[in-house]
Amino acid sequence: MELKFEVAGRIARPVEEVFEAIVDPGTLSRYFTTGGAEGRIEPGATVSWSFHDFPGAFPVEVAEVEKNKRIVLRWEADENDPSAKYDTIVTMRFEALEDGRTLLSIGEEGWRETPAGLKASYGNCMGWSQMLCAMKAWVEYGINLREGMYK
Repeated sequence: MELKFEVAGRIARPVEEVFEAIVDPGTLSRYFTTGGAEGRIEPGATVSWSFHDFPGAFPVEVAEVEKNKRIVLRWEADENDPSAKYDTIVTMRFEALEDGRTLLSIGEEGWRETPAGLKASYGNCMGWSQMLCAMKAWVEYGINLREGMYK
């Protein structure tokens, strides 16, 4: 069984605004990376994301960027086992809808087919679902859903 998932949501903003809310570290830090983000998401870059619920900064490798269409990221799988170091692949797809909204889909894949890999995939699925909800609240209403949630 291949461990992968995809979550999706509709954001009531144009695709350019939704895309920018992810690639701009200042905006991403306002609703998702509770410990801050450093570096703009651009092809070949390695950016840093920090979260209050997971101490320490995470390096995120930017594999591909197709403006307003797709972002592909690689980051280390979190299995809490130093001997199990490997990366998963995150793919974000942006679709401009006819009504002016954006459909944002986020998928992640590449975990080892072990109990620890399965647990890590469930945790990341929860995290990306929270990111979609937090993004919607931020870009549509200026509300930070994650503020105070983990600290």
